Amino acid sequence: MTAKPSVLFVCVHNAGRSQMAAAWLSHLAGDRIEVRSAGSAPADQVNPAAVEAMREVGIDIAAETPKVLTVEAVEASDVCITMGCGDACPIFPGKRYLDWKLDDPAGQGVEAVRPIRDEIKARIEVLIGELLPG
Repeated sequence: MTAKPSVLFVCVHNAGRSQMAAAWLSHLAGDRIEVRSAGSAPADQVNPAAVEAMREVGIDIAAETPKVLTVEAVEASDVCITMGCGDACPIFPGKRYLDWKLDDPAGQGVEAVRPIRDEIKARIEVLIGELLPG
């Protein structure tokens, strides 16, 4: 049996896109994939509009807190996904790096966050198919 795959989502503040992506992956893949998220300059709290948008689909991220990006988090992950914010991730051989160009929900209302949430879900579904074939 192979070790379960691990994914790290990175955006600057770890308050919106990366939190939603981590929540979707945990929700849809259960414990079959290890999930991490972090930011290079973490915010004080998760974006309230992101919390509300996820609550609308039955996922509660209100208790999450933004975390600082560490070299160890990148080293421990098989796939590192940045959220279209130009974040510099440490590069390690053998890791898979993706950059998802997504609108930034910072300062937006829940109406603007919904399409970002839905696009993240679609990308997560594809990612799960790649990481967990069959």
